[in-house]
Amino acid sequence: MNSALDILTLLFFVIAVVVYLRLRSVLGRRTGNERPYDQYSASEADEKAVHDNVVTMKGEPLPAEEELDDETFAKRLKEIAPDNADLAGKLQEVAQADRSFDPKHFLDGAKAAYEMIVTAFASGERKQLKSLLSREVYDSFASAITEREKNGDTIEFNFVGISSADILDAELTDKTVQITIKFVSELISATRNRGGEIVEGSMSQIREVTDIWTFARDTSSRDPNWKLVATGAEA
Repeated sequence: MNSALDILTLLFFVIAVVVYLRLRSVLGRRTGNERPYDQYSASEADEKAVHDNVVTMKGEPLPAEEELDDETFAKRLKEIAPDNADLAGKLQEVAQADRSFDPKHFLDGAKAAYEMIVTAFASGERKQLKSLLSREVYDSFASAITEREKNGDTIEFNFVGISSADILDAELTDKTVQITIKFVSELISATRNRGGEIVEGSMSQIREVTDIWTFARDTSSRDPNWKLVATGAEA
């Protein structure tokens, strides 16, 4: 009886080994079509996180057959610069250097960038600012945040909205485009000291702010994003 049981056990063992070897030969075999692991390539989740934090101030590159025709582009220019032939001519020059440039899409993106930047500055989010500002502007913003933290001050901030955003000037130098915009925004802000007392601003009053900002982009770069390269106030 025990001898028969041992033979049966041995038989099952042999069958199990054969099945294992066959499965291994199929599942473990490389076909040559596997995607090699690249430690420098971002995962889909990482790429989404990066793109979600970037404001593209231009239209996505259009297929050649869908590029804006002269008539359509002229209508867009009329919306952006209705009474400024000089500005319209400069924007036309930008479009010739970058066929995917759309002044309306650019202005919409600039508005979004403006809100992101002023909000990130108020909350001290250096990482977000770094992706949207030139090195010089970032250093200036970061220095102000550091000084604020050193003094123990905090900012309460509520962005109400943008009343208007108008392109004032456009300049193409070599491959670099710079576009200057006048923003008029409404916001509520107050600066509190270490003791929680308001030392500047008010949380009960909406304040109108005018900013003159310049964005720049290298048209020869594959990076579609613009960065803030200069800030100022209305003279």
